[in-house]
Amino acid sequence: AALTGGGRHAAKVTVNGVIAPGTEVSAGQVLIGLRNAFADRDAVGVILDINSPGGSPVQAGQIHAELRRLRAQHPATPVYAVIGDVGASGAYYVAVGAQEIYADRASLVGSIGVRMDGFGFVEAMQRLGIERRLLTSGANKGLLDPFSPVQPAQLAHVQTLLDAIHQQFIAAVREGRGERLHETPEIFSGLFWTGEQAQALGLVDGYGSVESIARDKLGTTQIRDHTQQEKPFERLFGQVESTLAGALTRAFGLDSPLR
Repeated sequence: AALTGGGRHAAKVTVNGVIAPGTEVSAGQVLIGLRNAFADRDAVGVILDINSPGGSPVQAGQIHAELRRLRAQHPATPVYAVIGDVGASGAYYVAVGAQEIYADRASLVGSIGVRMDGFGFVEAMQRLGIERRLLTSGANKGLLDPFSPVQPAQLAHVQTLLDAIHQQFIAAVREGRGERLHETPEIFSGLFWTGEQAQALGLVDGYGSVESIARDKLGTTQIRDHTQQEKPFERLFGQVESTLAGALTRAFGLDSPLR
């Protein structure tokens, strides 16, 4: 962990990029950094340095839950989230686990929602005279197959999944922000705002950078970086693991990402 100067300092953990397994922003990597930051006896507080559009709701949820657990375990350690260019979707899910959230006036903040991406090629295949032959064991195993017509019952089932995850996200935001949150009909709609607008909505507490929060909130100009950096071999293994996981999810028809 790099330290800019000695003595008492702020412990920083960076969340930079898409939150996903097999990356430097996976839950596993971020949690190691967070645990080390809270265990740092010379740290006067912890800062989450966030610049991410979001990613996996599972990975974000795991980081959020562990952040809440560590805060309960170390009640005397203040924890601040600082959003850079963007702190949206799963990244904002992570941020609301902190005691307070700060951003730049021009940061993009919010996107409290869940999405599943996909395409449909049924009409294109009909025009080309292509016949889809999909064999399954289980009436719903071909759920949302992009080359087959959408089944209303299957679509409704997937919507219940998205809605359930959305409600988990909403509950985390309400718990984390409490009375500071100024709820409007749009706030949980998936919209995102500038940091200035987010401050008015209670999504963030004010403006600041990692350096200014360390100085103004924690009383130090010294910052120790506890962010975990993958070694080349671990990165290669993670990529192989991710590729295998992707192949398996595609084989089981689960390759549509939720964000």
